[in-house]
Amino acid sequence: MTRTRAASLLFSLALLLPGAMPAAAAEPSSRLDYGETACHNRSILGFITSDFGYRARHYLKADIAIAEIRDMGLNRLELRDETHPVEREYCFATAITTDGETRALWYLIERGWGFAGIGSNIEFCLSGLDPWFVYGAQCASLR
Repeated sequence: MTRTRAASLLFSLALLLPGAMPAAAAEPSSRLDYGETACHNRSILGFITSDFGYRARHYLKADIAIAEIRDMGLNRLELRDETHPVEREYCFATAITTDGETRALWYLIERGWGFAGIGSNIEFCLSGLDPWFVYGAQCASLR
């Protein structure tokens, strides 16, 4: 076996064996990769506002929308590691709806879905507006 072929084979094996990789390469993504909490991210809040409008019209059959989201914060953080491949940020906020009500908004931002950890997901619930208890009583599963 030539030296070039042997080196190529060893390199290929190193890529397949996580224990053979340097520690930094084997580590799951850290909090620093995402910067500040995503709970305040305008595009995420925009998605929630838009998607709630769709759900209110089509599922609740109600003429209601989110007028404002404020007082956002991080409730819980589950970082990725070797046993939890998906990072989860559990967030809370106050939503003011067009019917004049102030409601608790609970939302979950998940990262690391899909092949090679690409993709994300957002789930949300407004307290009092989940008649089928998809997220449990008072949005319990998103807290």
